[in-house]
Amino acid sequence: MKAVQYRTAGAAPEVVTVPDPEPGPGQVLLKVTAAGVCHSDIAVMSRPAGQIPFPLPLTLGHEGVGTVAALGDGVSGLPIGEPVAVYGPWGCGTCVKCAEGKENYCLRAKELGIAPPGLGSPGAMAEYMIVDDPRHLVPLGGLDPVQAVPLTDAGLTPYHAIKRSLPKLVPGATAVVIGTGGLGHVAIQLLRAMTAVRVVALDVAEDKLALARAVGAHETVLSDEHAAAKVRELTGGVGAQVVLDFVGAPPTVVTAGAAAAVDSDVTIVGLGGGALPVGFGSLPYNTTVSSPYWGSRSELAEVLDLARAGSVEVHVETYTLDEAPLAYERLHHGKINGRAVILPNG
Repeated sequence: MKAVQYRTAGAAPEVVTVPDPEPGPGQVLLKVTAAGVCHSDIAVMSRPAGQIPFPLPLTLGHEGVGTVAALGDGVSGLPIGEPVAVYGPWGCGTCVKCAEGKENYCLRAKELGIAPPGLGSPGAMAEYMIVDDPRHLVPLGGLDPVQAVPLTDAGLTPYHAIKRSLPKLVPGATAVVIGTGGLGHVAIQLLRAMTAVRVVALDVAEDKLALARAVGAHETVLSDEHAAAKVRELTGGVGAQVVLDFVGAPPTVVTAGAAAAVDSDVTIVGLGGGALPVGFGSLPYNTTVSSPYWGSRSELAEVLDLARAGSVEVHVETYTLDEAPLAYERLHHGKINGRAVILPNG
């Protein structure tokens, strides 16, 4: 079968031919219908050889949907042909966090060598993929696979971040979304669907700010050294009760801290390498800074329910498997508006 692999540190991904996978005991084989292209992949591929956290070559793609093609020994209850989404942050399934459904915070995954698809295990950017356990599959329930596949990360990750701040996302409050690309433009829709707050979107690109307005942002601001002052102007000097930074670069985390109100949440989601100092006097009183990771299995089901209700729709660009390297190149240069989706069997 064809697959998109990261094969050599510092090189571009390649389309290669690899053996067809077969499910082992407890595993499920999927015929992949769609796979998402994510900035996380570029962040990993930007690391020098000694800092890549998994062996190469690796089939990419940590956002995946497909149809059940075959079941390994001991697996039952999944009809062949069932359309499913893959829950990506695989855990051990037995620690206290996994027992809560929070496999994104598994306490033993690193110790046991468990890695997400596309980020250590063979991913979804191939004609077929292996899913390690049927509990990591969520029925699509009639959703369009192309629209649904980004929800497994670009939907789940902002949903998880927003959900933890719901007590502060009350009517009259302001939420700032920094970076309105793949995750950010979904976060805007989730904020509008789940809360009554005013949403202020920040980005460096006018086409992404236009997308932010189209999906529901009340205000858009150019993300530069004046952005935090503009947010404070828009909020009468108070600042934002919740700031979600989907870039996470040093300049954006500075903006996030400067835009935050007293008793606010600053959530750094992006992998841009920025860090925000925490200490008395460095931020407004009682500001909480967090860096969450992905989301829980139950939250993925909730995100898919929101999509079925028409509350969130991902802006997508589609590519064939052979065009996947081009999609990564366009993403690297900021030319993807929304989310790129690969159709391995399309």
